[in-house]
Amino acid sequence: MADNIIIRVQSPDGMKKIPSTKRETAAAFLKKVAKEFGFNSNGFSIYLNRNKTGEILSQNKTLSLLKIKHGDMLFLFPSGSSGSSGEVMDTVQEDEIDQYLAKQDGKIYRNRDPQLCRHGALGKCVHCVPLEPFDEDYLNHLDPPVKHMSFHAYIRKLTGGADKGKFAALENISCKIKSGCEGHPPWPEGICTKCQPSAITLNRQKYRHVDNIMFENHTIADRFLDFWRKTGSQRMGYLYGRYTEHKDIPLGIRAEVAAIYEPPQNATQNSLELLEDPKAAAVEEIAAKLGLCKVGWIFTDLLSEDTRIGTVRYSRNKDSYYLSAEECITAGYFQNQQPNPCRLSREGHFGSKFVTVVATGGPDNQVHFEGYQVSNQCMALVRDECLLPCRDAPELGYAKESSPEQYVPDVFYKITTTFPKDPQYTFSSTQRFPIENRDVLGETQDFHSLATYLSQCTSTVFLDIVSDFHLLLFLVTNEVMPLRDSIGLLLDAVKTSNEDLAQTWKKSEQWATIEQLCSKSPSIKEGTVSKPHVELDLCCTLMHVLCHPVLSRYTCPAVKVPVATPLHPALTLSRPTLNSPMTSPCGDQLRDLDALFFHPTS
Repeated sequence: MADNIIIRVQSPDGMKKIPSTKRETAAAFLKKVAKEFGFNSNGFSIYLNRNKTGEILSQNKTLSLLKIKHGDMLFLFPSGSSGSSGEVMDTVQEDEIDQYLAKQDGKIYRNRDPQLCRHGALGKCVHCVPLEPFDEDYLNHLDPPVKHMSFHAYIRKLTGGADKGKFAALENISCKIKSGCEGHPPWPEGICTKCQPSAITLNRQKYRHVDNIMFENHTIADRFLDFWRKTGSQRMGYLYGRYTEHKDIPLGIRAEVAAIYEPPQNATQNSLELLEDPKAAAVEEIAAKLGLCKVGWIFTDLLSEDTRIGTVRYSRNKDSYYLSAEECITAGYFQNQQPNPCRLSREGHFGSKFVTVVATGGPDNQVHFEGYQVSNQCMALVRDECLLPCRDAPELGYAKESSPEQYVPDVFYKITTTFPKDPQYTFSSTQRFPIENRDVLGETQDFHSLATYLSQCTSTVFLDIVSDFHLLLFLVTNEVMPLRDSIGLLLDAVKTSNEDLAQTWKKSEQWATIEQLCSKSPSIKEGTVSKPHVELDLCCTLMHVLCHPVLSRYTCPAVKVPVATPLHPALTLSRPTLNSPMTSPCGDQLRDLDALFFHPTS
């Protein structure tokens, strides 16, 4: 139609084209702009001119009456971009673990040294006085050394001193041109030092947002690995759990994994492709009601070495690579989707607690779990679309060249994972309900599967029977009788381990209908869950931590998080030998580890 027009809107994050009509009101148009740029209704202002004149207010006037024509350029300025950061800091709702750690003392208390201390039991001297949580000398002399302080220890360092951090602020890196420069035409016709983003010098990140990753029990990881054991194809999943205090490091944070959700995906022996997930919103809703959140993602990179003894190939090491460029960019993308709320940042967020876990072969040719995070520098480069992987060398990435459409600044230049000694279970069911999106294995989620599951359950405690993440997801998302609006009481029962609440929900009409549907399924014979086939020695290992990004002709950005593998017992696995690994070995760019990576830490 002739009334259809396209309006260009220039913002600090770039230009976007907004479809509209001549008869559309300014109020409706501003709602479109807010949705497109991710602002709330009063989080920005739009002007006709770059010098902030001719503001377009939310009103009932049409665009034609405001003399806005097809192809016109409007200028968006976020509200408070030139204001103080204090207002934002006071309104930021930080995560519970951040609020808890902010109230802790955090100091490192030491006992009296019998050889060096020359005072009584109640005295203190330089050899036994409490240390600050960011004391690098203390951290470096731990066994094993901790070369990266926790994020809250880093905040204590910023907010310490005589001014108590009065002027401390955390700035997110931006690789984009700042808008609003009036002295020259917009890029590519003009640029100045005021609007030009600073050059990025890649360096090691002194802190990490998550210090440890822990799977509640080995069953969680074992069930995830079953897909690779049975098909030989790689697999990806989202980690759901909670953030808790990691007491081995001053003011440390641990990501505890309670369940793995496997989204729809196309998998082969050396590639993964994520598909659109219609259940994503339901999964987030269920997790939130269970007191869980998305803490990271996990993928396999496994290649059978010897199927007779169940070993896997050791391919990721200091002589090759830890993460490929594509994996680093994907991790950066996910971390940008899950920003970390922070009161010291003007934008209200800084970095991310989202972690990456790789299930791959270790030096003993057994399956190991290694955890990573990419640094804040890498997150910024990925967010602003400055970083690309190399086609011929997957382990290398490079910075884009500047173009008329985008200016790219100059670019110069691991976390532990554990399994507890005493396993924990957020979901206490001893039986295994089929995992979603595994139709290729013949494992489907339907009422026949539910009837089989219920017939195999030996427990008489109803809470134990329904305490399975994948079962709860099926009850909410099945097409025959979805229980999304009526399952809240059951989720509360699982969250609080309250059998009385579970029994109350069991008496509902919904569960009676579910039982009736199961009874109409074909008769099911009693069976036992088959045992896995490849031996996986879950010996206690300490992973490395990698926390720095490298670009262009250097290695790729990554942060490694401590990930420890299980203490015992040998699980069994056996799969056909794969033809090719997930990624290729790299050249000499990773040889100088002292210059590029963090070394192993606790």
